[in-house]
Amino acid sequence: MWRGLLTLAARGARGPLRPCTRQGSGTSVPGSGATIFALSSGQGRCGIAVIRTSGPASGHALRSLTAPRDLPQARRACLRLLSDPRSGEPLDRALVLWFPGPQSFTGEDCAEFHVHGGPAVVSGVLQALGRVPGLRPAEAGEFTRRAFAHGKLSLTEVEGLADLIHAETEAQRRQALRQLDGELGHLCRGWADTLTKALAHVEAYIDFGEDDNLEEGVLEQADSQVRELEVTLGAHLRDARRGQRLRSGAHVVVAGPPNAGKSSLVNLLSRKPVSIVSPEPGTTRDVLETPVDLAGFPALLSDTAGLREGMGPVEQEGVRRARERLEQADIILAVLDASDLASPSSCNFLDVVVKPAAGRSPDGNSQHLLLVLNKSDLLPPGGPDLSPDLPPHLLLSCLTGEGLVDLLEALRKELAAVCGDPSTGPPLLTRARHQHHLQGCLDALGHYKQAKDVSLAAEALRVARGHLAHLTSGGGTEEILDIIFRDFCVGK
Repeated sequence: MWRGLLTLAARGARGPLRPCTRQGSGTSVPGSGATIFALSSGQGRCGIAVIRTSGPASGHALRSLTAPRDLPQARRACLRLLSDPRSGEPLDRALVLWFPGPQSFTGEDCAEFHVHGGPAVVSGVLQALGRVPGLRPAEAGEFTRRAFAHGKLSLTEVEGLADLIHAETEAQRRQALRQLDGELGHLCRGWADTLTKALAHVEAYIDFGEDDNLEEGVLEQADSQVRELEVTLGAHLRDARRGQRLRSGAHVVVAGPPNAGKSSLVNLLSRKPVSIVSPEPGTTRDVLETPVDLAGFPALLSDTAGLREGMGPVEQEGVRRARERLEQADIILAVLDASDLASPSSCNFLDVVVKPAAGRSPDGNSQHLLLVLNKSDLLPPGGPDLSPDLPPHLLLSCLTGEGLVDLLEALRKELAAVCGDPSTGPPLLTRARHQHHLQGCLDALGHYKQAKDVSLAAEALRVARGHLAHLTSGGGTEEILDIIFRDFCVGK
């Protein structure tokens, strides 16, 4: 190891230390000198529509459309008559707000027009703004991109804002709000600070290793900091799939033998007729998928063909696809007919699918399985006579709905284990980009430990810090920024 070497041949190879602080991103904004405008509240009729501007001509635009012509008090709503700047024709009576930069969402001068939400009113105001010199329509995500360029949002906060806009479930909203509030960025900056301290110790050894005044144990301190960070990063990377499932949805596959009630369960959970239900076995012959909100978590629910052998080629292809989906599932809802557990198809499904999965110890990255005994309404009044060898299960009647509350609670617990609980614990990694840079940082720390020379070890720490900087600032890579901001609608 380099720590035992006295040869310090490359003292000048290092670069200057720069603390990882929250500043402007330094990225260029296309047409950043222009003033942009857009409808921010979405298309369609509504009570109130919000039109916003951002850029140096925002004050001029506000004066051009309003009477009286003076700017309202900053950040205070004011009722004004809006008129066309050329013809003077009244357009609407609206609330207007003035946000002088840098105390605004984008960091630039901004104005908002809260107009009545009829299409004619919105169109008239947008056309009037288009006639003001220096204004142009905004591109998708351009307001947020300007906020990022002026240091108002880090890249992880930008991603959190995009996720919040697209959130469809309670869990997605909670996770996106935590990321927008800067929790992931704050965590990354803390890791970067740790690496900065370790790098300072290594470079102090490079510069002053032969000086008796150098504090003893500086390299040991750097080693200790790196070891602790390795453990932390490894734990987050092991949980990386959870955050991605929370953002895009866990894959829940409903499987079982023919006529067990799989399609009925899919319709019950999705609250719409996704699948055809028939007493004839083998009705479902392909994989039918629908996105659903299950107990506040996003999920992609898949109905599959009944698993059996010896049928025609079409149903055999359906069975093959069902088995393929089972291998890809995050959670398996294994459905059996509670009144027909002794049938060969039920016994085979228990032996081949249920018992092997039930015997495994599940964690956040392995498959989870819930055994559901459907058609409980067909059981005798005295209660079911079930085998003691049967794995843990839930009784359900898709016909009457009895047992649905218990099933949803069990699903909530399984989905929390698979997706992570956004209400507790550290912030989750919701994108492949996050995982890529954390893995790159961890790999660089491995190179640090293996380095044969002190200067190479210092360079490995710089590379590790660079990955954390890319995670929160994007590193100026325009292609990546374009992809991220493309997720936004026009006006945000």
